[in-house]
Amino acid sequence: MFILRGLWSLFVAAVVLVGIIFGNLIAQGLLPRVHLESGSHDALLFAAGLNVVGGLLGFLAALFSFRKIVSWVNYFERVALVDKIAGAIGITLGLVVALLITVPFAEIPGYGLPIRIFASVVGIVLGVGFAMSARGQIVYVFPNLESSFPLSDATARARIRPKMLDTNVIIDGRIADVVESGFLEGALFVPDFILQELRYIADSSDNLRRARGRRGLDMLNTLKALDGVEVAIYEDYSDEEVPYEEVDTRLVKLARAKDATVVTNDYSVNEIAKLNGVPVLNVNELAIALKPVFLPGEELTVTIVKEGKEPEQGVGYLDDGTMIVVEGAARAIGQMLPVVVISVLQTNAGKMIFAELPEDDRR
Repeated sequence: MFILRGLWSLFVAAVVLVGIIFGNLIAQGLLPRVHLESGSHDALLFAAGLNVVGGLLGFLAALFSFRKIVSWVNYFERVALVDKIAGAIGITLGLVVALLITVPFAEIPGYGLPIRIFASVVGIVLGVGFAMSARGQIVYVFPNLESSFPLSDATARARIRPKMLDTNVIIDGRIADVVESGFLEGALFVPDFILQELRYIADSSDNLRRARGRRGLDMLNTLKALDGVEVAIYEDYSDEEVPYEEVDTRLVKLARAKDATVVTNDYSVNEIAKLNGVPVLNVNELAIALKPVFLPGEELTVTIVKEGKEPEQGVGYLDDGTMIVVEGAARAIGQMLPVVVISVLQTNAGKMIFAELPEDDRR
C-alpha cells in the first residue's frame, strides 16, 4: 500500500509538471496574438494563468488515469506469460514492418509523419493479432513450450479470484472449516467496514448480539492462524464505493470493482450479488448440496424427540440437522427406532424426510 501511494504521488507530480510545461508553451505561442510583450507584467500574469490551468488539467488527468493504469496492470497480471511474450513480439514486428514499408513516404511534406503514425498503429494491431493466433499453433507443435515458462507464485495467485467475506458468514463460523479443508482457494479479504460492524456488534448491550460479535472476531483470528491462508483487512476502495450506503451494497460494489467473489450465507447478499453480476459462494447452498441423499425404501435409525403437527406423527433429526417426520411414532418419544423413507421434500430451509415405521414395528 505504501509503495502504491508513493507511485501515485510520483505519477501525479509528473503529469502536473507536464501540464504546466504545456501551459507555458501555449502561453508563449499566444503572446504575439494577444499583443502582449514578452517579459511584461501582463505577459507574466497571462503565462502564470495558463500554467495554473495546465497544472490543474494535468492533476485531473492523473487522478482519472492512474486508477485505470492500476486496473490494467492487475488485468495483465492474470495473463499467461506466453501470451505476454507473444504480444510483445507482435508489437515489435508490426512496428518494425510498418516503419520499413513507409520509409518512401517519410519525405512527403506535411503528410509523411501522419502516414507513418497511422501505418504504425495498423502494424501493431495486425502484429499482435498475428502473434496471438500463431501462439496457438506454436504451442500445439511444441506442447512443452508453454510449460517452459513457469508462473511465479504471485501470477498463479492472481488467477484465483480473491474472496470478500461478509459479516454473517464470519459469525457463522463454518467458513473456517471450509477454508481449512482446502475447498476455498485464494486470499480472504475483510473490508474494514465489515470489521467495524463486527466491533459494533461485539460492543452491543444485548447479550446475544454481543456474543455473536465476539464470535465473529474470534473466527477472524482463527482464520488468520490457519497455515497457508491469507487473510487481510481491505481498506482501498473504488470510486463506486459510497460510505453512507448499506454494508451489503458496499460489499457487493467493492467485490465487483476488485473482481472478487463474495462469500456469504445471507440470502439478501446472495441476491444483490447476482443482480450485480458478482460471483457469489453461499455456504448454506454448499451445506445443502453436501447433505446425503436418501431414496424411498431406504432404512434409517432415528431418535424421536417430539410429536409432529399431524396426529400420530413423531419428529426426529439426523446428525446434520435434517428433519425426519415419522408416521405412527407419536408415542415413541425418546426412543431410537428404525424407520423406512417414504419421500424427500426439498424446501428453502433444507430437506425434509417423510418416513414410516417398518411393518414389524407397526404391528
